[in-house]
Amino acid sequence: MGTDDDARGIRIGDVHGSAFSIGGSHNSNAVHHGGGAQDGAPGAEELLEAVRDLRAALVRLPRSTERSELDAELDGAAGELEGAGEIRPGLPARLRGALERWAPLVETLSAATALGGLLTSLGG
Repeated sequence: MGTDDDARGIRIGDVHGSAFSIGGSHNSNAVHHGGGAQDGAPGAEELLEAVRDLRAALVRLPRSTERSELDAELDGAAGELEGAGEIRPGLPARLRGALERWAPLVETLSAATALGGLLTSLGG
């Protein structure tokens, strides 16, 4: 074991292919998405997984018009990605716009952070 100083500090080593958030109230969570395309950009299946993760996380939020609108947007994106061999042009930009539009709703969800990270790697 280390010294008392080691026990009190938080260390984050090398983080690749992951997104994480650490919130108040002693909450921490992590989401990892790996195994994208050869060039490092995520594929349709990986993006679909991130969209599904965010939709599942939305269920824990209070019902609202905003939540319903975001869920509908994510449902449409999931429909486009299911069984797709590639990500259609414009989809990453639409998803990024949805995350930005409903940022106050999803800012504490690690699934939103993970999806945002994938979209950044796609340039969308």
